[in-house]
Amino acid sequence: MIAPLTIETLEGEWSIARLPASEPVPDWAWSETFSSVSRTSDELSIIAPSGQVPSEVTSESGFRVLTVLGPLAFDAKGILADLAGAIAAADVSLLALSTFDTDILLVRQEDLAGAVAALALRGHDVLASRH
Repeated sequence: MIAPLTIETLEGEWSIARLPASEPVPDWAWSETFSSVSRTSDELSIIAPSGQVPSEVTSESGFRVLTVLGPLAFDAKGILADLAGAIAAADVSLLALSTFDTDILLVRQEDLAGAVAALALRGHDVLASRH
């Protein structure tokens, strides 16, 4: 078991969008609160506030963001496994990613309460957004 973490639930709804891999990163992909851009040989994947994603872009909306307050040490072990395990035990699907400083989880809006309860049950402190 890992030491308890503080996790912030960001306000607002996020979408996960998919563009062709050859596309440049569009201006709408950036947010001061949170956004993520990943490219593979098959796709350009963007996580951005739902209101910024154009309707003609292939996307899934309705996600909420939970971010671990960091920074986390690079040699820390089991953090993402602990968070994902707690959420999976609550029968909630998640998308997880990491940045230089922290780990970020996305869950569907309708699953947010279950995810928060599962994380709290595991001993983590889940806060509302400071932004």
